[in-house]
Amino acid sequence: MDKRMLPAAALLMVVCSVLCAAQDKGYWRAVSSNASKITGDITLSESKLTINFIGYSLAHIHDLTTAEAGAAFDIDVNAPGGGSLYRLKIPGDKRFLHHNTLCGSEDTEWMATYAEGRTLHVALFSGAEMPVLTPDALASSSEVCGLFSYEH
Repeated sequence: MDKRMLPAAALLMVVCSVLCAAQDKGYWRAVSSNASKITGDITLSESKLTINFIGYSLAHIHDLTTAEAGAAFDIDVNAPGGGSLYRLKIPGDKRFLHHNTLCGSEDTEWMATYAEGRTLHVALFSGAEMPVLTPDALASSSEVCGLFSYEH
C-alpha cells in the first residue's frame, strides 16, 4: 500500500467505527425503569421492531438532526451518535410486561431512536401527525408516550 494512503485509510476506519457504533439495529437489553417494566428487551432491524417476541413493521421516515435528538433525549449532541424517526403501528390495547401498554389506550404510531456507543434511547409517540421534535413542542405534547433506554 502506498504510504500516502495510510492516513486516508486510518480516517476511513475511524469514521466507519463511529457510524457503526451509532446504529440502532440489533438486540438491545432493557436498562431504564420504563423499559424494564414495560417492553423488556427489544430488537430492531431495517423493517421490524420486536418487543416481547412480537414483531411490528417499521418504516424509516428520516434521520434525526442533532437538534431533534437533543430535544427528544437527554444526551450530549456533540458526542458521536445518530438517530432516526420511524413510523409504526402498535395497537393501544396491546399489553406487554406486567400488563402495561405503551401509550395508554392510544395506538403507538411513531418511534424516535438515538444510539450513542452501546446505549439506545427510544421515544414513543401516539397521534397520526408526525411528532415535532423541538423542546417547546415536546413540552406541551400529549402524544409523548414514554422514554426508554437500552444497552448492547
